[in-house]
Amino acid sequence: MGSDLGTISKPASPPSSAIDATYKAREIEGIVDLAFYRRIGFGLAQFFARLNFTPTAVTLIGGVFGVVAGHLYFYQALAINLIGMLFHVIANVFDNADGQLARLTNQQSRTGRILDPVVDHIVWLSIYVHLGLRLQLSGFSAAWIIALAAGLSHGLQAGAADYCRNAYLYFGKGGSELDSVSRVQQEYRQSSWRTNAWSKLLLRLYLNAVHEQELLLPHVKRLQEIAKRNFGDVFPTWFQSHYQTLLRPTFKWWSLLMTNTRMLVLFVLFVIRQPVWFFWFEITAGNLLLVYLIFRQEKISRSLIRSVTKRTDSA
Repeated sequence: MGSDLGTISKPASPPSSAIDATYKAREIEGIVDLAFYRRIGFGLAQFFARLNFTPTAVTLIGGVFGVVAGHLYFYQALAINLIGMLFHVIANVFDNADGQLARLTNQQSRTGRILDPVVDHIVWLSIYVHLGLRLQLSGFSAAWIIALAAGLSHGLQAGAADYCRNAYLYFGKGGSELDSVSRVQQEYRQSSWRTNAWSKLLLRLYLNAVHEQELLLPHVKRLQEIAKRNFGDVFPTWFQSHYQTLLRPTFKWWSLLMTNTRMLVLFVLFVIRQPVWFFWFEITAGNLLLVYLIFRQEKISRSLIRSVTKRTDSA
């Protein structure tokens, strides 16, 4: 179904197993993802590969399921809400399958990397809008205030979690470039509204997201600058190993700010007929955990900056 813009072809390396080659990194995958979503997503990725689907097409199909799920959360009937949760699960399967398809077929692209979180935000926007409408019609006077606060909280939490996962892939695994505001700004300026409006719109949205991430975690950006200045594009083994050792224990906490946790909370709250508490969960528990993890991530980044500086000064 067409081709992605900016496709990056990489030489295939022999994986330990076919499915492992479609993971970003096993250690940053959640238990539910490894046991359920990634397995089903791999089967879908193989299926879509035979049909010559692009990862972008799979992303958009999943987004449709997610938006419909948000609409089904509007209704008071538990049965309809549970159908919505089924659609939400299907959306998550497609969200896993798009990246697995990209890695399986060497179709990793800038467009896909940018589009994936944009579609995810649209799905959650549908959920927040429909839950807000549900609360408003049930007589909750501050429905839109709390919905807005929860939605903004969600955006910060998801953005920080995604940034830290990408930083781990960059510093700890020698993965793709960690995007920065300066780099995305350059791409944005070079793109034209007249000839490539779709890509420019995506870049505008992505630029806002990256700017927010760097504001939340400034020492990750600082570590990137210092590491690149001292090591270039290839980081030494000691640095990668040290980064992995420090960061791996945090992923069990970052995973609590991911979709699986939110879906479990939503399920419980639908069953007990108290979806309003989902908003409070985001504003209170979610933000408290975010503050703790930002503090921990920044502390680790400062420690690594000192290690790099000390080694280069003594060299």
